[in-house]
This record gives sequence, structure tokens and C-alpha cells, in this order.
Amino acid sequence: MSPVIEISGLRKTFRSLRRGEKVALDGFDMEVSAGQVHGFLGPNGSGKTTTLRALLGLVRADSGSMRIFGVSSRDYASVAHRVGAIVESPQFFGNFSGAKTLRLLAMAGGVPDERVLQTLTTVGLADRRSDPVKSYSLGMKQRLAVASALLKRPELLILDEPANGLDPAGMHEMRTLLRGLAAAGVTVLISSHLLSEIEQVCDTVTIISHGRRVVHGPVGAILAGHDEGCYRVRVADPDLAARLLGDARVEDGAVVVSGVTDPAWITETLGRQGLWLTELTRVAPDLERVFLDLTSAPQVPQPGAPREIELEVTR
Repeated sequence: MSPVIEISGLRKTFRSLRRGEKVALDGFDMEVSAGQVHGFLGPNGSGKTTTLRALLGLVRADSGSMRIFGVSSRDYASVAHRVGAIVESPQFFGNFSGAKTLRLLAMAGGVPDERVLQTLTTVGLADRRSDPVKSYSLGMKQRLAVASALLKRPELLILDEPANGLDPAGMHEMRTLLRGLAAAGVTVLISSHLLSEIEQVCDTVTIISHGRRVVHGPVGAILAGHDEGCYRVRVADPDLAARLLGDARVEDGAVVVSGVTDPAWITETLGRQGLWLTELTRVAPDLERVFLDLTSAPQVPQPGAPREIELEVTR
């Protein structure tokens, strides 16, 4: 089956009299398979929103190719009815109710009126459908935006920061919604800063930095690829334990040791010296740490160097 989204060698440069030339995308690649929830991550200014806007035909790329459902982005109009999208913060008329807002969008898009209540129910706003949007919290407005993207039953859903403003319960509901959509065959692309949410809900991720892809692949495989065999150890004398274990450091009274393939080595090494463990916990890598490691240092490409570092993990 062909990927739902294919982006290859995408390049976009912005020019202004005051700031001069700014390269937003520098040969960016991305691929999203059908039925996945795919996370799109990157620091502010890394090119995420520019990528989404280019994919949806809202800005013109300088070069590269983009395909949705196998169709070139130049012919996006032919597949637009199969795509629902929220890019950046949507704006609504504050005096309109949530139901009236969606009803107007449904009329404009030729969507049956019964979809209004269905989508409001799906995002948990059915009980507030008659209230004016100006009375909605930020999280409720975000749910209304997601409802607007779901009106036409899209096969591809593109969401820019869908959990923005949601409380923990709302985030849980959003995760459940997105996983349910994927289970029903909808492909979901999420751009987000909430790395813990991405780790919980996404099957695969792409990380962008300085306009270039730095890593992509299944979430579990990427985390496994950054597993340093790290354990947290608590003993009576952490400084002595750190010296005995070698590649270790003391943090908050505990010893953190890396490069361990068999944790039994830790207990044996410390036990020989009469240091008895009160805690031995594996410190698993998380997406936030991987993200910071990959995007914290500026990238200066060398002539002839590949665009993507060797940490890429593919399925």
C-alpha cells in the first residue's frame, strides 16, 4: 500500500527586506503510512508549520515533491474532500454557538446537517453546543476545531497542536479519540510540543530540526535505539558506589549508571564491597530526552554530508 503522505527534498526559503533570507525547509523528507497516528516534532522555528502549510497548498515550496494519497500537492483540490486539517490556531465568531459554527461549515462544505451533532458528541461538546463560543475555554475551542476537521469524515486528519489548552482529562479523551480514528482506518498526522502525549498516542514519529529530518520511525524502535542501559541505584554510600561502578554519577542521592547489559553485575559489584541495594530501577529512555539530544545542538551541514544523521530507525 502506498503511503498516504510522501514528502521528498522539500525546500522553502522566505525573504524579507528586514531579515533577509531564511531557510525554513532544507531538503526535508517525510512519509506517513495509512492507518497510523504519526507524530511530527521539532523546536519552534524548525519548519513544522511551514511543512504542513506547504502540504495543504497554503504556501508554495521552492522545490521538492509532495504527494497525498498518491496525488501531487499541485492537484490538492482533487483530494481535499478526503482531508481534514487544523493548522495553527483556528478563529471562530465568539457570538456564534458551537452548533451554529459547525452548521455553517457543514453548509459551506456540502456536509449533511446530522454530522454537526455527531462530531460535537465525538469531541465531548454536545452538552455545550448551544453556548456561545466566547464562553468556551481554550481547551473547548480546541475541541471545536477538531470537530470542524472531522465534519466531512476525512481519511487523513492533520492536526497542529490538538491538545493545546486541554486539561489531563481532556488529553486522555483526545488520545482515545485519535486512537479510535486510527483503528477505524483514518490516518492522523499530529504536530505537537507535548512529547509525553506523542509518546503515548503515536505509532511513528518524524523529528525535524533546522528544516531537516533528523530521525524517523516507530516510536518504540527509536526509544530502543537510544537505550543506554541506564539504571538508578540507591545505597548507603552513593559516592563510593559511583566510583566502583565506573560510568556513573550521583543525582539526588542516587547513583545513575550507564552502559549496563546485565543489572546483576551491579548487585555483584557493590555486594563484594558490602554495599547493599535499597533500589535498583531501570531508567528507560523517553521521547523528551531523545528529542532534546537530537535538537539541542545547532546543525552545521558539511559539504557532501548526508541530510539525516545515522540515528534513523525505519520499519
